[in-house]
Amino acid sequence: MKFKVVILLFACIILFGHSVLAKSQTAMQELNHIADEALQLTKFGRFEEAKNLLEQFGDTFAKQGTKPESLTMDELRVVTAVHYEALNALTSVTLSHEDRVKRVTSFRLATDAVTSQYQPLWFGMEDNILGSFQNVKNAALEGDKVLYNEELNDFLTKYAVILPSLKIDLSVEKVQKVDSRITYLDRNRSSFSEQSWLQELDQIEADLKSLFSGTQKDDTDPSIWWVIMMTGGIIITTLSYVSWKQYRGEKKFKKSSKKRRV
Repeated sequence: MKFKVVILLFACIILFGHSVLAKSQTAMQELNHIADEALQLTKFGRFEEAKNLLEQFGDTFAKQGTKPESLTMDELRVVTAVHYEALNALTSVTLSHEDRVKRVTSFRLATDAVTSQYQPLWFGMEDNILGSFQNVKNAALEGDKVLYNEELNDFLTKYAVILPSLKIDLSVEKVQKVDSRITYLDRNRSSFSEQSWLQELDQIEADLKSLFSGTQKDDTDPSIWWVIMMTGGIIITTLSYVSWKQYRGEKKFKKSSKKRRV
């Protein structure tokens, strides 16, 4: 009987967990849709409408994104930061149309990285990123410092677009490894020389390829881990209580048996 109660309790918790997961996914998909609409409006130069959508996103995200079953703390920080950058870009009077699109694109990719369960949108930028870096290498091989700096600037701009998404989908160690190399390349561009940089460029190219090769998202939603931990805690508590009751029962039975013998 007690075992049946434990099983029933376990089933109820699992059903509750699925309900929480469904609500969490629905809320995040709504945010993803808002981000996509904002990007499309930005591309068409409808900045005021795009800004209104981003403000709507902020209000909804403040309600949904801070729930423990919705996002990890790292995801929360990244999405909050990239949303802030996109909103500032839309209200800026100095940024070009192209720069605004890039900022909002970065925001769009990050929200997709949070919600997508399989191949994220940023993964589709592989050819763009690797092609841009190949231009950097070609300029280095030609020994053209002016062209090298131009191509490096272009690459850094494109890389910045996907960086927030990388922080969401990939391990901290993997992102830091390639990001530190790229930062070093940028800060030391004045000491550029074909021979000394060639090996460094080859290594960065290999690191960039590794970002896109075999990229698999962890399909386990954070809410699942929340439910698992909660379920495990309740089950352990319940089983401990059942065992304790059983122990007390056996102890009383032994005492009553001794009294009857006496």
